[in-house]
Amino acid sequence: MPRYLSLVQYDENDIPAEGVSPEIQHRMGELLEEITKAGVLLDTAGLLPSAQSKKVRLEGGEVSVTDGPFTETKELVGGYALMQCKDMAEAVEWGKRFVRAHVGWTLTLEVREINEG
Repeated sequence: MPRYLSLVQYDENDIPAEGVSPEIQHRMGELLEEITKAGVLLDTAGLLPSAQSKKVRLEGGEVSVTDGPFTETKELVGGYALMQCKDMAEAVEWGKRFVRAHVGWTLTLEVREINEG
């Protein structure tokens, strides 16, 4: 069965100062329990803020390292989920449920099939 990686993207400046609301935490807890029981979820996690990250870039044969935060980036990857689904349509349906759990936020979820080649 194919595996899919979903990447949640948002503007970290739009996150409420108090963090994720209890309502969203509750909805996400229920969804994560359901997707785990369905045998779909293989791994998931949120990521620390970009201020605690680094970008490693190769350009013209030279490697550079840049400390975060990255002001040139409006949206960044804030978390991921690794899922095993029967097809892309199923992965997208779980993705829709994930974004709906975040009422009041603006975010994008990119779903990509893993190249098992």
